[in-house]
Amino acid sequence: MLKNLIGVTLDTIERDKLSIQRLLEASQASLKDAQVEELSNEGRFDLAYKSITQSSSAALQASGYRVLTSKPGHHQTMIQSLVHTIGIDSSTLITLDQLRKQRNVIDYSGDIVSDAMLGEAIKQAQALLDCVNAWIAKKG
Repeated sequence: MLKNLIGVTLDTIERDKLSIQRLLEASQASLKDAQVEELSNEGRFDLAYKSITQSSSAALQASGYRVLTSKPGHHQTMIQSLVHTIGIDSSTLITLDQLRKQRNVIDYSGDIVSDAMLGEAIKQAQALLDCVNAWIAKKG
């Protein structure tokens, strides 16, 4: 399925373990920063979402692809590709896509992030990072 997106929203790349590891470390750092309670909920949500995109990008790169960031919808492509890379279930995909949409609303209309929404973003970011790490370890 991902092969159909080559040249449209994805490009093929050589798998680079160092780049993948750096993305996973960046994802972990973003997630850690998202838990700093002195920051605003909006800033923390943005960091949790950043962790999600970094983990998604690591999974794509481990599969030999990268998203074309010059194309519209690259965050959506990264998240939706998780079904084909690490095999996430549809309910997780829906939740991650809702967080993506919420992030856009926050960025472009200044919406407020509730404690519950922030908690969900952090929970999903941690779960995704754990899944990607386990999948990459298993994949070798």
